[in-house]
Amino acid sequence: MLRSVKAQDYMCEDLITFTPETDLFEAINKLLDYRITGAPVVDKNGGLVGLMSEVDCLKAILTLTYHEEEMGGIVGTYMSEEVHTINHDADIIKVAEEFINNKRRRLPVVKDGKLIGQISRRDVLRAVEQFAQDG
Repeated sequence: MLRSVKAQDYMCEDLITFTPETDLFEAINKLLDYRITGAPVVDKNGGLVGLMSEVDCLKAILTLTYHEEEMGGIVGTYMSEEVHTINHDADIIKVAEEFINNKRRRLPVVKDGKLIGQISRRDVLRAVEQFAQDG
């Protein structure tokens, strides 16, 4: 049964993350270097406090340009604070429903409020494929 397969079984644990204090241009460079569209923002205790996406970076640049500022600022100023997450023990069916209903590509995986990984649509497909092969 696919309901026995949990988010934590297929999530990626090796994540690029930022802190609210991360320099904006350092964050932009990491997104470009690692070819990712966004990264979770965590506090010093590992708690998930936001998400910094390419769109957030573009908004920041436009804001800085509008105000004719040369300095970039920090991630905490420009990150999205409302982040949809999935619990570590959510079954793969629930994860798939979240992707479909909320049009997300990936979801941070949390346990007791702390970020422990991330799961993507591709991870769910991998879980289904493996389950079909094993069954």
